[in-house]
Amino acid sequence: MKAPDRYAVIGNPITHSKSPEIHAYFAAQLKQDLIYEPLLAPLNGFVASVRDFIAQGGKGMNVTVPFKLEAYALASKCTARARAAGAVNTLSFDGDAILADNTDGIGLITDIMANAGVAINGKRILLLGAGGAARGVILPLLEQQPSQLVIANRTSTKADQLVNQFDTEGAVVARDFGGLDVEGTFDIVINSTSASMAAELPPIPASMFTKETLAYDMMYGREPTVFMRFSAQHGAQVRDGLGMLIEQAAEAFFIWRGIRPNTAAVFGELRSKLVVTTS
Repeated sequence: MKAPDRYAVIGNPITHSKSPEIHAYFAAQLKQDLIYEPLLAPLNGFVASVRDFIAQGGKGMNVTVPFKLEAYALASKCTARARAAGAVNTLSFDGDAILADNTDGIGLITDIMANAGVAINGKRILLLGAGGAARGVILPLLEQQPSQLVIANRTSTKADQLVNQFDTEGAVVARDFGGLDVEGTFDIVINSTSASMAAELPPIPASMFTKETLAYDMMYGREPTVFMRFSAQHGAQVRDGLGMLIEQAAEAFFIWRGIRPNTAAVFGELRSKLVVTTS
């Protein structure tokens, strides 16, 4: 009897990851015979852990912090979106070859367009932050042909570097947070900073929101983030990053299995577990 195909999510720490739960939902829904497990790698042992997993017959891996850059360096071949991000969150193993992708951007795009029902084409977008989370979504955003993508960071140096990398892909400009006061309003504002993890708000002006603005935080939790509450107070529609998490996982599942999960049921199941009830 053939053993189930093996997949894993590798990181350090790893116990917080929802990926095993998400992929278990996908496998049950689509009747796929597979095992997906968390794999804690030593901070100095990522490559050895991956090689050992391959030797044991592993078919693919998701990669989370702090190993996304090491995964990029380890890959035999990267997709265009992985090269653009300079980081990898999905690995596929084919003999000795390690194929790498980054599904974060398509996860964000799918959640905004398909799940939230908000178009990106022709829209004016503000991306807050210029770190790894931002890098992974810039090319997919520009591929949707927004009228302009403004990348804002606490200092503009890192944002300028990203503009220099992506300015041939579309209309993209860099600003520091202090320069946003004169930028007017945006159709979509995406928070890719880590501020929400510390319950902090990026220094952004309320004037950039309207009732038509979608304010999207890549973080998620039981309660709306500080960014979401601030945006809603100033009229914006708000959404957290739970859908992005699920959609990037669905893209990885499709890469590995050639079949795309229905994410709506999984979203509802995970969301219900985040809600605090009084019953």
